[in-house]
Amino acid sequence: MAQTEERALKVQSSYEFDISQGELWRLLNDPEVLASTIPGVKSFTPAGPNHYQATMNVGIGPVRGSYQGAVQVTDQDPPNAYTLKVEGKGPGAFINGSGRITLSAETSDKTRVDVEGDAQVGGVLARVGQRMIGNASKSIIRQFFDNVKKRAKQQAS
Repeated sequence: MAQTEERALKVQSSYEFDISQGELWRLLNDPEVLASTIPGVKSFTPAGPNHYQATMNVGIGPVRGSYQGAVQVTDQDPPNAYTLKVEGKGPGAFINGSGRITLSAETSDKTRVDVEGDAQVGGVLARVGQRMIGNASKSIIRQFFDNVKKRAKQQAS
């Protein structure tokens, strides 16, 4: 039996928002906002308190497909931080990860978000290479926060 290849992945990034910490906390914890801002989401369904089932279309290099997974929000410290745990499986691949999302008020209407996490990827995702996986994960996270910024601007208008 062939052994599944696995790779570890670290994620660390920061983003600035032109809204209050409380308002950003509300957006980042609203299932409707998450469903409309996470790149590739086809479905995002509540499955209990702070727990969701998701289906996403993911494409990293030659690896493309629909992935089923679970998202759980834990260790909440409103409106300062929470941990996001993600598990997903798709065609010949999996990802399991956890990240700490920390919000810090810079001013009354500016908030900084710091993201730090780790993930394990396996199967065909692990075979596409560490650099490609790292770049794709950074791109997905950046797209998500860009989408949240757009949503915040729409609500402020």
